[in-house]
Amino acid sequence: MDEPKRQPEPAFRAKGLTKTYGEGHSAVHALRGVDLEIMAGEIVVLLGPSGSGKSTLLNILGGLDRATSGEAHFGAECLTEMTDRALTAYRRDHVGFVFQFYNLMPSLTARENVELVTEIARHPMEPEAALTLVGLSERVDHFPAQLSGGEQQRVAIARAVAKEPEVLFCDEPTGALDSTTGRAVLRVLRDVNDRLGTTILIVTHAAATAAMADRVIHFADGEIRQVVKNKTRKAPEEIEW
Repeated sequence: MDEPKRQPEPAFRAKGLTKTYGEGHSAVHALRGVDLEIMAGEIVVLLGPSGSGKSTLLNILGGLDRATSGEAHFGAECLTEMTDRALTAYRRDHVGFVFQFYNLMPSLTARENVELVTEIARHPMEPEAALTLVGLSERVDHFPAQLSGGEQQRVAIARAVAKEPEVLFCDEPTGALDSTTGRAVLRVLRDVNDRLGTTILIVTHAAATAAMADRVIHFADGEIRQVVKNKTRKAPEEIEW
């Protein structure tokens, strides 16, 4: 008799999460009491215009910023109660980051850029394996200036996944790319999710990206306005830019 399929565990839970910058009349309320749950293995797109709070939420869940109030949990760990040292260990051991701009070291090859992470990770992939995962097995000895924008972003993804994080945070990962290259980068993210089971959060203002997600969380004015579960996920190649 087949065993019942196990339900995924929550990767993240947030309750009443707020973030305020400044004080008094000049205070900016970036998050206004956000409640959410993100399941392990999901691809989730955080969608909204600039200033809607989506990047602020990403930074708090990624351990790059602290909430003003409320709670955020990663599994059984409470991120909002962690010390700075604990947050550093959390970022090192559990999460990877991909940003709009690739932040590669220009004097290092693709392999050497990935090695920057594998040297400090607990159980990393070989740099060559990470670069093969993103389709760059033939470009490992090339410098960033010898790579296209899409290839540089794929090196950045390889660097992020080389330490085999449970979660990948992507802030506008296709924002500096044309549509064809952007689709190729989204395909890499989908492959990482399929092959490694990595939970992926993508912050974007590009509504078309939502079609590849399991769920889409719409942000406006520091609040979640709508959560949409996609019945089927589109392949990145099918996305209309």
